[in-house]
Amino acid sequence: MQKRTKIKIAIFVLIVGMACMFTAVVTDHWAVLSPRVERVNETCEAAHFGLWKLCKKYIYISEENFVQGHGCGPISLPGEENCTYFRHFTPGQDAEYLTIKHKKYNISAAAISIFSLAFMIFGSLCLMGSCTGKGKGRDYLLKPAGMFYAFAGLCCFISLEVMRQSVKRMIESEETIWIEYYYSWSFACACTGFVLLFLTGFALLLLSMPHMPRNPWETCMDAEQDQVE
Repeated sequence: MQKRTKIKIAIFVLIVGMACMFTAVVTDHWAVLSPRVERVNETCEAAHFGLWKLCKKYIYISEENFVQGHGCGPISLPGEENCTYFRHFTPGQDAEYLTIKHKKYNISAAAISIFSLAFMIFGSLCLMGSCTGKGKGRDYLLKPAGMFYAFAGLCCFISLEVMRQSVKRMIESEETIWIEYYYSWSFACACTGFVLLFLTGFALLLLSMPHMPRNPWETCMDAEQDQVE
Protein backbone atom coordinates (compact mmCIF):
# COMPACT_ATOMS: atom_id res chain seq x y z
CA MET A 1 0.00 0.00 0.00
CA GLN A 2 1.35 3.40 -0.97
CA LYS A 3 2.19 5.99 1.64
CA ARG A 4 -0.36 8.43 0.26
CA THR A 5 -3.15 5.85 0.68
CA LYS A 6 -2.09 5.11 4.25
CA ILE A 7 -2.21 8.80 5.12
CA LYS A 8 -5.69 9.15 3.61
CA ILE A 9 -6.90 6.25 5.75
CA ALA A 10 -5.30 7.82 8.83
CA ILE A 11 -7.02 11.15 8.10
CA PHE A 12 -10.41 9.43 7.81
CA VAL A 13 -9.90 7.60 11.12
CA LEU A 14 -8.82 10.87 12.77
CA ILE A 15 -12.00 12.59 11.57
CA VAL A 16 -14.07 9.82 13.15
CA GLY A 17 -12.05 10.11 16.38
CA MET A 18 -12.49 13.87 16.53
CA ALA A 19 -16.24 13.53 15.93
CA CYS A 20 -16.50 11.02 18.78
CA MET A 21 -14.51 13.22 21.15
CA PHE A 22 -16.47 16.36 20.30
CA THR A 23 -19.76 14.47 20.80
CA ALA A 24 -18.58 13.26 24.21
CA VAL A 25 -17.58 16.75 25.34
CA VAL A 26 -20.87 18.46 24.44
CA THR A 27 -23.26 15.73 25.66
CA ASP A 28 -24.26 14.78 29.20
CA HIS A 29 -24.60 10.99 29.22
CA TRP A 30 -21.22 10.08 30.69
CA ALA A 31 -22.73 8.36 33.74
CA VAL A 32 -26.22 7.38 34.88
CA LEU A 33 -27.05 7.20 38.60
CA SER A 34 -30.03 5.51 40.23
CA PRO A 35 -31.32 5.65 43.84
CA ARG A 36 -33.06 2.75 45.55
CA VAL A 37 -36.76 2.27 44.83
CA GLU A 38 -38.68 0.99 47.84
CA ARG A 39 -42.29 1.03 46.68
CA VAL A 40 -44.17 0.51 43.46
CA ASN A 41 -46.41 3.10 41.76
CA GLU A 42 -44.23 5.99 42.90
CA THR A 43 -42.03 8.54 41.16
CA CYS A 44 -38.25 8.31 41.64
CA GLU A 45 -35.39 10.53 40.52
CA ALA A 46 -32.63 9.12 38.33
CA ALA A 47 -29.79 11.31 37.08
CA HIS A 48 -27.29 11.44 34.27
CA PHE A 49 -24.46 13.92 33.90
CA GLY A 50 -21.52 14.90 31.76
CA LEU A 51 -18.72 17.42 31.98
CA TRP A 52 -20.92 20.49 32.19
CA LYS A 53 -24.37 19.71 33.53
CA LEU A 54 -26.49 17.35 35.58
CA CYS A 55 -29.92 16.17 34.43
CA LYS A 56 -32.52 14.77 36.83
CA LYS A 57 -35.29 12.64 35.42
CA TYR A 58 -38.51 11.90 37.29
CA ILE A 59 -39.61 8.38 36.39
CA TYR A 60 -42.87 6.74 37.39
CA ILE A 61 -42.23 3.15 38.48
CA SER A 62 -45.16 0.89 37.67
CA GLU A 63 -45.56 -2.74 38.60
CA GLU A 64 -44.16 -3.77 35.22
CA ASN A 65 -40.89 -1.87 35.80
CA PHE A 66 -40.49 -2.47 39.53
CA VAL A 67 -37.75 -4.88 40.62
CA GLN A 68 -37.19 -5.32 44.34
CA GLY A 69 -33.79 -4.03 45.46
CA HIS A 70 -32.98 -2.39 42.14
CA GLY A 71 -32.57 1.28 41.36
CA CYS A 72 -34.73 3.83 39.59
CA GLY A 73 -34.99 3.32 35.87
CA PRO A 74 -34.00 2.42 33.31
CA ILE A 75 -33.25 6.01 32.29
CA SER A 76 -34.90 5.40 28.90
CA LEU A 77 -38.36 5.29 30.52
CA PRO A 78 -40.52 8.36 29.87
CA GLY A 79 -40.48 11.11 32.44
CA GLU A 80 -39.98 14.80 33.10
CA GLU A 81 -36.37 15.92 32.83
CA ASN A 82 -34.70 18.93 34.43
CA CYS A 83 -31.12 19.89 33.59
CA THR A 84 -28.86 22.38 35.36
CA TYR A 85 -25.29 23.41 34.59
CA PHE A 86 -22.71 22.75 37.27
CA ARG A 87 -21.77 25.64 39.51
CA HIS A 88 -18.30 24.39 40.21
CA PHE A 89 -16.78 24.87 43.67
CA THR A 90 -19.96 26.46 45.03
CA PRO A 91 -23.04 24.87 46.61
CA GLY A 92 -26.22 25.03 44.55
CA GLN A 93 -29.20 23.08 43.34
CA ASP A 94 -26.99 20.08 42.54
CA ALA A 95 -25.46 19.91 46.04
CA GLU A 96 -27.80 17.03 46.84
CA TYR A 97 -26.17 14.99 44.11
CA LEU A 98 -22.58 16.23 43.85
CA THR A 99 -20.44 17.51 46.69
CA ILE A 100 -17.84 20.23 46.18
CA LYS A 101 -15.15 17.54 46.02
CA HIS A 102 -16.98 15.72 43.25
CA LYS A 103 -17.48 18.99 41.39
CA LYS A 104 -13.71 19.51 41.50
CA TYR A 105 -13.30 16.17 39.76
CA ASN A 106 -15.80 17.26 37.12
CA ILE A 107 -14.19 20.62 36.46
CA SER A 108 -10.80 18.89 36.20
CA ALA A 109 -12.17 16.44 33.64
CA ALA A 110 -13.82 19.30 31.74
CA ALA A 111 -10.62 21.38 31.70
CA ILE A 112 -8.55 18.45 30.45
CA SER A 113 -11.10 17.77 27.71
CA ILE A 114 -10.68 21.39 26.57
CA PHE A 115 -6.94 20.74 26.20
CA SER A 116 -7.83 17.70 24.11
CA LEU A 117 -9.99 19.83 21.81
CA ALA A 118 -7.19 22.41 21.54
CA PHE A 119 -4.68 19.73 20.53
CA MET A 120 -7.16 18.47 17.92
CA ILE A 121 -7.42 21.98 16.46
CA PHE A 122 -3.63 22.37 16.31
CA GLY A 123 -3.29 18.95 14.71
CA SER A 124 -5.97 19.79 12.14
CA LEU A 125 -4.17 23.03 11.23
CA CYS A 126 -0.91 21.15 10.71
CA LEU A 127 -2.71 18.50 8.67
CA MET A 128 -4.32 21.15 6.48
CA GLY A 129 -0.93 22.75 5.96
CA SER A 130 0.49 19.37 5.01
CA CYS A 131 -2.27 18.74 2.47
CA THR A 132 -1.87 22.16 0.82
CA GLY A 133 1.93 22.32 1.02
CA LYS A 134 4.52 21.22 -1.50
CA GLY A 135 7.65 19.14 -1.38
CA LYS A 136 9.29 18.26 1.91
CA GLY A 137 7.00 20.64 3.80
CA ARG A 138 4.21 18.10 3.52
CA ASP A 139 6.07 15.40 5.40
CA TYR A 140 7.45 17.92 7.88
CA LEU A 141 3.99 19.09 8.99
CA LEU A 142 2.79 15.52 9.44
CA LYS A 143 5.12 15.12 12.43
CA PRO A 144 3.59 17.85 14.64
CA ALA A 145 0.10 16.85 13.43
CA GLY A 146 0.65 13.28 14.63
CA MET A 147 2.05 14.51 17.95
CA PHE A 148 -0.90 16.87 18.52
CA TYR A 149 -3.43 14.12 17.82
CA ALA A 150 -1.60 11.71 20.12
CA PHE A 151 -1.58 14.37 22.87
CA ALA A 152 -5.31 14.92 22.29
CA GLY A 153 -5.92 11.21 22.80
CA LEU A 154 -3.81 11.22 25.94
CA CYS A 155 -5.77 14.15 27.39
CA CYS A 156 -8.98 12.33 26.54
CA PHE A 157 -7.76 9.29 28.49
CA ILE A 158 -6.90 11.44 31.53
CA SER A 159 -10.34 13.07 31.37
CA LEU A 160 -11.96 9.62 31.27
CA GLU A 161 -10.00 8.43 34.28
CA VAL A 162 -10.81 11.57 36.29
CA MET A 163 -14.51 11.13 35.52
CA ARG A 164 -14.33 7.46 36.44
CA GLN A 165 -12.74 8.30 39.79
CA SER A 166 -15.43 10.93 40.39
CA VAL A 167 -18.23 8.41 39.87
CA LYS A 168 -16.43 5.77 41.93
CA ARG A 169 -15.94 8.08 44.92
CA MET A 170 -19.51 9.32 44.62
CA ILE A 171 -20.90 5.79 44.84
CA GLU A 172 -18.56 4.79 47.69
CA SER A 173 -19.40 7.89 49.74
CA GLU A 174 -21.25 7.25 52.99
CA GLU A 175 -23.68 10.09 52.24
CA THR A 176 -24.60 8.88 48.77
CA ILE A 177 -28.20 8.16 47.76
CA TRP A 178 -27.14 6.15 44.72
CA ILE A 179 -27.05 2.37 44.67
CA GLU A 180 -26.55 1.76 40.95
CA TYR A 181 -24.55 3.42 38.21
CA TYR A 182 -23.27 2.73 34.73
CA TYR A 183 -21.34 4.59 32.08
CA SER A 184 -23.46 5.65 29.14
CA TRP A 185 -22.94 6.42 25.45
CA SER A 186 -21.11 9.74 25.93
CA PHE A 187 -18.47 7.88 27.93
CA ALA A 188 -18.27 5.29 25.15
CA CYS A 189 -17.75 8.08 22.59
CA ALA A 190 -14.89 9.47 24.67
CA CYS A 191 -13.30 6.00 24.91
CA THR A 192 -13.57 5.59 21.13
CA GLY A 193 -12.11 9.04 20.59
CA PHE A 194 -9.17 8.25 22.86
CA VAL A 195 -8.30 5.02 21.04
CA LEU A 196 -8.64 6.48 17.54
CA LEU A 197 -6.83 9.76 18.24
CA PHE A 198 -3.94 8.27 20.18
CA LEU A 199 -3.22 5.29 17.93
CA THR A 200 -3.81 7.08 14.63
CA GLY A 201 -1.81 10.11 15.77
CA PHE A 202 1.10 7.81 16.60
CA ALA A 203 0.67 6.04 13.24
CA LEU A 204 0.70 9.40 11.43
CA LEU A 205 3.91 10.27 13.23
CA LEU A 206 5.50 7.01 12.04
CA LEU A 207 4.34 7.63 8.47
CA SER A 208 6.06 11.02 8.48
CA MET A 209 9.41 9.51 9.46
CA PRO A 210 12.03 8.87 6.76
CA HIS A 211 12.43 5.30 5.60
CA MET A 212 15.33 3.25 6.85
CA PRO A 213 17.94 2.22 4.23
CA ARG A 214 16.72 -0.57 2.00
CA ASN A 215 20.21 -2.03 1.56
CA PRO A 216 23.03 -2.50 4.08
CA TRP A 217 25.40 -0.24 2.11
CA GLU A 218 22.98 2.71 2.08
CA THR A 219 23.03 5.42 4.72
CA CYS A 220 19.97 7.14 6.13
CA MET A 221 20.88 10.26 4.20
CA ASP A 222 21.12 8.36 0.92
CA ALA A 223 17.94 6.35 1.40
CA GLU A 224 15.09 7.40 -0.85
CA GLN A 225 12.23 9.15 0.95
CA ASP A 226 8.66 8.96 -0.24
CA GLN A 227 6.91 12.31 -0.65
CA VAL A 228 3.18 12.78 -0.31
CA GLU A 229 1.91 13.93 -3.65
